[in-house]
Amino acid sequence: MYDFDREIDRHGTWSVQWDGIADRFGVPDLLPFTISDMDFASPPEVLAALRERVDHGVFGYTDWRLGEFRGAIRHWYASRYATEIDTDALVYAPSVLNQLSQLLRMWTEPGDGVVVHTPAYDGFRKAVAGLGRELRGVTVGDLEALERELARPDSRMLLLCSPHNPTGRVWTEEELTVFAELAERHGAAVVSDEIHADLTTDGHRHIPWTRIARAGRGRRWALVTSGTKAFNFPALSGSYGLIGDPDERAAFVRRMETGEGLASPAVLSLTAHIAAYRQGAAWLDALRGYVAGTMSMVGERLAAGLPEVDWTPPQAGYLAWIDLRPLGIEEARLQEELVRVERVAIMPGGVYGTPGFVRLNVGCPREKAERGVDALVRAAGRLRKS
Repeated sequence: MYDFDREIDRHGTWSVQWDGIADRFGVPDLLPFTISDMDFASPPEVLAALRERVDHGVFGYTDWRLGEFRGAIRHWYASRYATEIDTDALVYAPSVLNQLSQLLRMWTEPGDGVVVHTPAYDGFRKAVAGLGRELRGVTVGDLEALERELARPDSRMLLLCSPHNPTGRVWTEEELTVFAELAERHGAAVVSDEIHADLTTDGHRHIPWTRIARAGRGRRWALVTSGTKAFNFPALSGSYGLIGDPDERAAFVRRMETGEGLASPAVLSLTAHIAAYRQGAAWLDALRGYVAGTMSMVGERLAAGLPEVDWTPPQAGYLAWIDLRPLGIEEARLQEELVRVERVAIMPGGVYGTPGFVRLNVGCPREKAERGVDALVRAAGRLRKS
């Protein structure tokens, strides 16, 4: 029904992944497996809704609280996660990182610590450091280190990526409950970025933070997310969040509407979200199955070409986080081989604070993904033997 094997030429579309490749890697015309957007067209149901809205022809000021946007979100959480949400708790922002920046300003001060799991999404690093806060990383799975960092008097926020980027880890309900208890014990706010949630693989279950968060005034928590990742329309912008405390929520809305001047959201983003959440479930499930097949291919080719590498597919998402440390290859040498010889662009683990890994984006037709993993196997294999 949906053709994920169809290749779509993205050159000349101002694509960061394709047209902006030289900005990051210093060389143009590489085959990219980099920034986390996909090479697939958005769902036909979303495209049809966008065409209908464009055909209307009038793009005046809009209000996200009017119409179907909040109802579509409520429907999605009820049908996808068996979770009832309070639509009065919803807020809107241009992007997830924009929400994070506002919450950092609201709930922390310059110099305060923000605790994150490492490896960490580079957008977190930039937002935290850019606002003069200190990013305090703890290794995924190390609860003792997590409590130790949260116990520091100036650690004011636990910043979750749920599911985790770049590892693809889906936190269990038990893990999330522990996170909530530790944050409450040490007086830290919690911000849970759940933009990868809709890409959780079969056999794993995403738990929205709203089902974990402790209720009551004065408890600072927010769930921030967007449909742009799973349904592949990030260039339309737009995100939403849920903030538990009514006073904190009102403060966030005031900040956005006055200090940030967000008088009107992107109307096509609202349109796309509504169509995705009301009509896009079948497409998303087909996409998840296709990506799972691609991840199986990645695993087979890594096992055949680099048997020292013990890799399993992620529990969520289309980003393969691959530990190449058993090969003993210096990251800079591997990148040189990938870029100069293989002519591919793959994100080095050092970007996320963990050299020795790579993050390979396989949100693309399988033939392209095969070319990427084969290039990685060849490059690493040559360096391993040298």
